[in-house]
Amino acid sequence: MGTSRDLAAVLESLRPSGSGTGLIGADPQLCARVLTVGGVAVSVTTGRGLSELLWSTAGASTRLEDLQYTLGQGPGPDVAVCCAPVLVPDLARSPADRWPALLPQVMALGIGAVFCFPLHVGAACLGTLTLQRAAPGPLADASVTDAWLVANALTAVLLEGGPQQEAFAVAAEGSDFYRAAVHQASGMVSVQAGISLAQALLRLRAHAFRHGRSAVEVAEDVVARRLHFRDDENGPDTAAGEGTEGP
Repeated sequence: MGTSRDLAAVLESLRPSGSGTGLIGADPQLCARVLTVGGVAVSVTTGRGLSELLWSTAGASTRLEDLQYTLGQGPGPDVAVCCAPVLVPDLARSPADRWPALLPQVMALGIGAVFCFPLHVGAACLGTLTLQRAAPGPLADASVTDAWLVANALTAVLLEGGPQQEAFAVAAEGSDFYRAAVHQASGMVSVQAGISLAQALLRLRAHAFRHGRSAVEVAEDVVARRLHFRDDENGPDTAAGEGTEGP
């Protein structure tokens, strides 16, 4: 269990160093220990309606964010819409129709409880702080209070701006951000299939779900031109090693 000194260290180190490319500087594993959970993750929403995983502990938390992103359902997407916390102390007792595609896969990861907090300014949700752990049961009151302190501090960091923020807003090819390939691939699929960016992202996610892959993995194939989405009924074409020019 973390101490007040550990919490202070996390809060003080959230701002990124001047030399880094990430938006968050603290150690996510220390944050998870302070909040008495197995893992943490922070995702934010871009102006184009896409999201970006900024910071997470390795393993189940990262995979949970990938699943929510690919499937478009879960506590994170719910919080992004309602801008209120979604606390699920026992996933096994959640109604099967709450997140029908997500729940079985999350429980297969060994996650028993999820607690998701908004990073918000008024009614505007900038992103989410998601905590998970294997053992079911509610968060202690002290951990809920600490989680809100971390969420509010993260919101302040995101609002500060700076070179890291500008790089994230562009999300250009070669960006260090986790889902830069998804941003780029959505644009490519939009051109290939003659559809909007929102429809392109949905098509990319649907393909990932059907094939049991993450949206990031499928996007990397699109960017590398191993996968091409055309507006036909047969789905995307694969072209291993083709490397054609253009979108």
